[in-house]
Amino acid sequence: MTSSKQQRTTNQEQRTSNPKSWYAIYSKSRTEKRVYEELISAGIESYLPLIKVLKQWSDRKKWVEIPLFRPYLFVYIEKKDYYKVLNIWGVVRYITFEGKAVAIPPGQILAIKQYINSGEELFDNISEFNVGDQVEIYRGQLKGLSGHLIEIRGKQKVKIEIEGIGHSIVLTIPKSYLKSKK
Repeated sequence: MTSSKQQRTTNQEQRTSNPKSWYAIYSKSRTEKRVYEELISAGIESYLPLIKVLKQWSDRKKWVEIPLFRPYLFVYIEKKDYYKVLNIWGVVRYITFEGKAVAIPPGQILAIKQYINSGEELFDNISEFNVGDQVEIYRGQLKGLSGHLIEIRGKQKVKIEIEGIGHSIVLTIPKSYLKSKK
C-alpha cells in the first residue's frame, strides 16, 4: 500500500510540475498547413488558426483558407516535449523572450478560437484610444484577448499586437468592447 501511495504522489507531482502550456512556434514561410499536419501526425496537440479570404486571380476568384498569423502555429505541450517539436519538419524555432520560450495564456488561445469560429464583424468608433495604449477586449467573442494598440485604421479597425507572440492582427472591434489596461 505504501508504494501505491508513493506512486500516486509521484504521479500527482509530475502532473503539477509538468503542466502543459501553449507555445507559439515559427515555421518555414508558407508551410504552416504542412507543419500542422506533421505536428498532429507526431501526436503533438497544436492549433493553426485559419481565416477565409477571397483571392482574385486574373481569370477567377476563390475563397481560400490562410493562416491568421503567418508563419506562426501554436503547440500545447509539456516542457519534456520541447525538443520533439523542434524536430518536426518545417518548425524553425519557438517564439522566445530573453532566450526562453514564451508560454501563451490559455485565455489568449481561447479568444483566438472564438474569433475564428464567430465570423462576426463588429463596428464602432474607437477614437478615445491612442496608439501605444495597452488594451483588453472584455466583451464579445474575443473576450480576454489583450495587447498593445499599434494602429487605428479609420473608425472601425484597430491593429493590436498580441502579447506573447509579438505578432500583429487587424481586428474590427467596437470601442465598447475595448478597455484600457493600465
